[in-house]
Amino acid sequence: MYKEVINKIKPHLDKTLEYLKSELNGLQIGRASPSLVEDLEVDCYGRKMPLKQLAAIHAPEPRQIIIQPWDKNILKEIETAISHSKLDLTPIVDNEMIRLNIPSLNEERRKELVKILHEKTEECRVSIRRQREEAWKEIQNLEKEKKIREDDKFRAKDELQELVDEYNKKIDEIGERKEEDIMRV
Repeated sequence: MYKEVINKIKPHLDKTLEYLKSELNGLQIGRASPSLVEDLEVDCYGRKMPLKQLAAIHAPEPRQIIIQPWDKNILKEIETAISHSKLDLTPIVDNEMIRLNIPSLNEERRKELVKILHEKTEECRVSIRRQREEAWKEIQNLEKEKKIREDDKFRAKDELQELVDEYNKKIDEIGERKEEDIMRV
């Protein structure tokens, strides 16, 4: 019975990891990557749309991103979205495309990015702890309702903690890899 509770939180834990990965993909680490801008919201056609639905995005060089809109009439909207984003990049409109030159990172910016990285990983750990607490309360309620025995409750607690430890380890690994990328000169 308690296994159902534990299995029920696994998709939530997976979503937390996916969220972390997508957040970290958006961190500018001095190398061009389409993931840096693909989810940028562009105000066009009367609504906000992600850039990846409006243009082909590629990185022909390590420090350059090229954005080629399928509709050339929205170049100005894309340029505005990039200029007003937190990316701190200057778009260069070149004929029917936009070029983004990615500056190399200085030591101060690297440390700032590592700080943001640690905030994001901690945010995910907190989310996982919250999910663990909800599952634990549900397991305790099962015992109160006499649906599981007391020893099953403690077995469930141990299994739940093992699962949480496994996901925290994955978060640490993702964070360490990203930190290495950021600090690599």
